[in-house]
Amino acid sequence: MRNIKLLIEYDGTNYSGWQIQPNGLAIQQVLEEALAKLLGGPVRLHSSGRTDAGVHAKAMVACFRTDKQIPLTAFSDGLNALIPPDIAINDAVEVPLEFHPRFDAIGKHYRYTIYKAQRRSPLARLQAWHLRGNINLLLMRQAAAHFVGEHDFAAFRSSGCASATTVRRIDAVEIVGDGDFITIDVHGSGFLRNMVRVMVGTLVAVGEGKLAPGMVQQLFTVPDRNGAGITAPAHGLCLMEVFYGKGG
Repeated sequence: MRNIKLLIEYDGTNYSGWQIQPNGLAIQQVLEEALAKLLGGPVRLHSSGRTDAGVHAKAMVACFRTDKQIPLTAFSDGLNALIPPDIAINDAVEVPLEFHPRFDAIGKHYRYTIYKAQRRSPLARLQAWHLRGNINLLLMRQAAAHFVGEHDFAAFRSSGCASATTVRRIDAVEIVGDGDFITIDVHGSGFLRNMVRVMVGTLVAVGEGKLAPGMVQQLFTVPDRNGAGITAPAHGLCLMEVFYGKGG
């Protein structure tokens, strides 16, 4: 038996998210159906996590097991020939049988992109949140510094989040302005449902002068979802990388 790890890039615009569900086409479904054609039988993919409808990925990690002794290029180039152009397998490697893309992950990097201009951009509309008006990056960076460390992020998750614990560790939040674009890079050990998007919505509220930078610290002490910013739109978010230790 072999354990094959895939590195997957996708534009999430046309999908209901990563995970198979009854109410829409999921990326996992597309890939499992293509693998079934390639291998001649059903295949179950286990991923490093989930992305919501409209969220993108530069490097989603997923694994499946097979006893087929075919070249690894069949799981990259061969699989790419069977899937739509908005999904791609960038790499396929064989890993130890005990490797699990979710449980063995030690960190993730998400990037959120904002397009800040008076007029809309057709080219950026599916990859960035369009905002008008002034945004103070200095205030946003002051607020972002409060996120770093281990905190209770109960105020920064969606109501549908079912995680047993809301304590998470954030290693870095970097905010960069480049012309009409602002990128917010978040590195952490793990994330609650919609956590990055609520963090971004809160940072934007700070940048617009609607919340004080110190409000972030207050929300860790007295969790109140209504006190944080809105949940930023899904299409601005991209999973950039999943980190593993030795053997991953």
